[in-house]
Amino acid sequence: MNHFEPRVPLPDLPDAHGREIRTDLRPIADMVASGSRVLDVGCGDGALLHYLWRAKRVDGRGLEISHEGVRMCISRGLSVTQGDADTDLADFPSGAFDCVILSQTLQTVRAPRVVLEHLVRIGRQAIVSFPNFGYWRVRLALLRTGRMPVTSGLPLQWYDTPNIHLCTIRDFAILCGEMGVEIDRSLALRRSGQIQEMPPGHRANLLAETAIFLLRRR
Repeated sequence: MNHFEPRVPLPDLPDAHGREIRTDLRPIADMVASGSRVLDVGCGDGALLHYLWRAKRVDGRGLEISHEGVRMCISRGLSVTQGDADTDLADFPSGAFDCVILSQTLQTVRAPRVVLEHLVRIGRQAIVSFPNFGYWRVRLALLRTGRMPVTSGLPLQWYDTPNIHLCTIRDFAILCGEMGVEIDRSLALRRSGQIQEMPPGHRANLLAETAIFLLRRR
């Protein structure tokens, strides 16, 4: 894989409330081409879409399940529809977007494989990020305490978390292979905030707190 370099150097643009976007959203924004058609699935409060519009003038759309998230997106002037990734992605036509983003949402859906299939069908490329359950601190916490770990990437207790399908980088890479999905780039976001491009092997599975993949249909 090539060394990670943003397509366009992005300015440090704060959101509507004067805050910078989350550390894990910055490398995702770097992957998106200027002026492209983007669908952000599970877009939350619209921070990433708003940033992409300001920094790269994308034609952005969002899909968000929560009323509050949709309300915040609309307050930012974003085009967002309330909907569920598990059921509503089927309504989007194939090839409708240049890029489809699913950030920190894959682990919360009921049918990850089906959702991933729709992502690479709807977009020419898909960007997916998720907390890596193979991260060394997660492994150590399980070994030492015998309990579900609580980390910065997995901050809630097991009975409060929306996560229902946790996976490791290795799990995700195997699923992509089974589905015929090409991994164009694989980034490891470490706890320090450092971003490294790593093949989805043992090293990335051990060191990455969060994984970010750029995907396309073969």
